[in-house]
Amino acid sequence: MSSKNTPPSPSPTNRPEPQQGGERIVAAIDLGSNSFHMIVAALTPQTGTLRVIDRLREPVRLAAGLTPDEKRIDMAAQQRAVACLERFAERLREIDPGSVRAIGTNTLRRARASEDLLPAAEHALGQPIEVVSGFEEARLIYLGVAHSLGFDQRRRLVVDIGGGSTELILGEGSRPLQMESLHLGCVALSTEFFAEGRVSEAAMAAAVLHGRLELGPITAAFGATAWQAAVGASGTVKAVAQVCAALYGDAPGVVSASSLERLVQALIKEGECRRLATKAALSTDRQPVFVGGVAALKAVFEALSIEQMEVADGAMREGILYDLGGRAGLVAGAEDARDASVAALRQRYSVDAGQAERIRATALRLYAQIAEPWGLTDPLYHDMLDWAAQLHEIGLDISHAQYHKHGAYILTHADLAGFSRQEQALLAVLVRVHRRKLARTPRRELPARWQEPATRLALLLRLAVLLHRSRSDAAAPEPELDRTAKRVLTLTWPASVLADNPLLRADLAQEARYLERAGWRLEVVSKSAC
Repeated sequence: MSSKNTPPSPSPTNRPEPQQGGERIVAAIDLGSNSFHMIVAALTPQTGTLRVIDRLREPVRLAAGLTPDEKRIDMAAQQRAVACLERFAERLREIDPGSVRAIGTNTLRRARASEDLLPAAEHALGQPIEVVSGFEEARLIYLGVAHSLGFDQRRRLVVDIGGGSTELILGEGSRPLQMESLHLGCVALSTEFFAEGRVSEAAMAAAVLHGRLELGPITAAFGATAWQAAVGASGTVKAVAQVCAALYGDAPGVVSASSLERLVQALIKEGECRRLATKAALSTDRQPVFVGGVAALKAVFEALSIEQMEVADGAMREGILYDLGGRAGLVAGAEDARDASVAALRQRYSVDAGQAERIRATALRLYAQIAEPWGLTDPLYHDMLDWAAQLHEIGLDISHAQYHKHGAYILTHADLAGFSRQEQALLAVLVRVHRRKLARTPRRELPARWQEPATRLALLLRLAVLLHRSRSDAAAPEPELDRTAKRVLTLTWPASVLADNPLLRADLAQEARYLERAGWRLEVVSKSAC
């Protein structure tokens, strides 16, 4: 595999950044539609608290480079993105790669050919980049906001207006209760309605109406009766609060409906935002998308009957770090959100818990035998095999016929907290190919670096399923695994096992035919007792 498709390993000369008083140095990169952000922080495992060490931000304008018809990111935007990530990579050199997460959001979700950019971006950053769903983006935003504001039991509405999308979350304490992601962003509105920064009454009305139409389907669920406090996160809301405080003397960190309306009228009167923005000391890189952000926020205020919105310090970047603490076991008592998602799916789709556990245990024992020679030592591969074993039968709740395909469809399209889109795709592929033909097409749709590991994980899952065909609690015979040549899987069994289990012999013969069509050879070796 070429280095273009594989994030480079850290240089052996790079040393992890020193820990400080028991703290762990962690970093989050947010590849937003308007700007790329990186936050570096010290995480205290005992308390789960963050102390910010460094922040970097660059206005990459990725959404501005998304072509409207082909949904491709143009070369100029790709070059801006790669150059920015090369600079971010320099700051990451002294940080343990396992303590870094990079997340792509709306524009990378929408781009039909984000694979044009992702390999080069990952190579520049030296880290894999996870593209997350709008649902997962909303969850991470809420996690960051809730930590920054404290875990009181008020029901909050959290609003994050980004470059390409707007996330809305209802939550209580640390728990998000309802989440939505809308195609409503400051870059898109600025480009469509405020060309070259010109503002008119008609353009503002059209932009706000566009936002209201996007918000229409969720207005009932997120209206003022559903929450006690409204909170805004990230750049757009912070910029509006900054301008309102400078121009109208509003309290810092608060946006009121009356001041937002005054700002809208002032922008219309001025015909552009430059003079007002300069007076309020708004950064020059925020100014090109400021009016679109104001229109989006105005639409949210009107649709949801908001009178006042508090501005939170925390947002998705902080949420990524807290989530990293849970999934990497860095914070005592914190859980990996992906484990909770898998447990919820098992319950929802009435999975046979006993059979799932039998398959899981056997698959992981087989994995332990072969992980190192097969190059599957990344902990993610262990976890994916674990989760796939637990979920391989969720399609049975729909129909026994083709249940592996039903299960893969569910995993492809479900909102799974904690999982990136690539991780969901890998999970779906493992469930899709755990029986019958080892189909090539689903595996080819994965990132290039995962295609061969996915095949090997699938072989282990298939073997575990085959060994537990009886669905019995009785211990199943397990082979010794040995990879003697490329794309050859050798299973060694005691002679008595093969002699006493004719159905197993038949199943192995059928499996050998399936694997042969996929370019693998299955060899079964009988070992006589000493």
